[in-house]
Amino acid sequence: MSALTATIAGIGFWTDGLPDWDAATAFARDGVRPDTAPARPAPQLLAPNERRRAPGSVAVALEVALAACRAADRDPATLPSVFASTHGDLAITDYMCETLATDPTAVSPTKFHNSVHNAAAGYWTIGAGCTEAATAISAFDGTFAQGLLEAMLQLASGSEAVLLVAYDTAATGLLGTVTHSEGLLGAALVLSRGGAGPRLSLDLRDGDDAPATGPLAALAARNAMAQMLPLFDALACGAPEARLKAGPHRQLVVEIAR
Repeated sequence: MSALTATIAGIGFWTDGLPDWDAATAFARDGVRPDTAPARPAPQLLAPNERRRAPGSVAVALEVALAACRAADRDPATLPSVFASTHGDLAITDYMCETLATDPTAVSPTKFHNSVHNAAAGYWTIGAGCTEAATAISAFDGTFAQGLLEAMLQLASGSEAVLLVAYDTAATGLLGTVTHSEGLLGAALVLSRGGAGPRLSLDLRDGDDAPATGPLAALAARNAMAQMLPLFDALACGAPEARLKAGPHRQLVVEIAR
């Protein structure tokens, strides 16, 4: 596993109150927040009407994906992608369950279309005009670690660069009583074989996860994708290592060289 390496060519980030990676870095280092921040992502990849209609999961995934590609100076159409989400869009899933239980013929075709786990990946490939492979992955609280492994395995298998996007939304309704998640959180990495940027290497080990204590992890701790934040805290603060939960009694140790 230690042979899996990649360079971070670009980073995208969005959560409530921190609308980009520069804001997230300033907050992680100095506790500074922007004076104003948008209440919702507005991904420029979509046409205005689609942008307004897109569910939160799609909006945040496309926002951070495009930001990472721009930071890496990469054409989005050229990158294979991995979209990692613990639950997909929980609000839409709750709507679907409630409607199917009470009035099945009233299901909205648009919400049904957006209920699938790879909805964000589909919007991305269409909006970016990308015909490269797109993977959607979920592994509960090991989702981000498994998405990172998948992206780096694609690099090791011959891809020159891969886009990794991770995101989750708030839980609502009855579903929220059994599956907890708050707010909107997303981040993306353009990973490449070489070039300038932090260099990651992976080591999959036995062990239970330790509590995440970084500033970003504390800020968005209640979102289901908070599992990824130890890595982004480490990147923002210059730490040499991050540990991610990769499954029951498994850790993905990410070493960061600069």
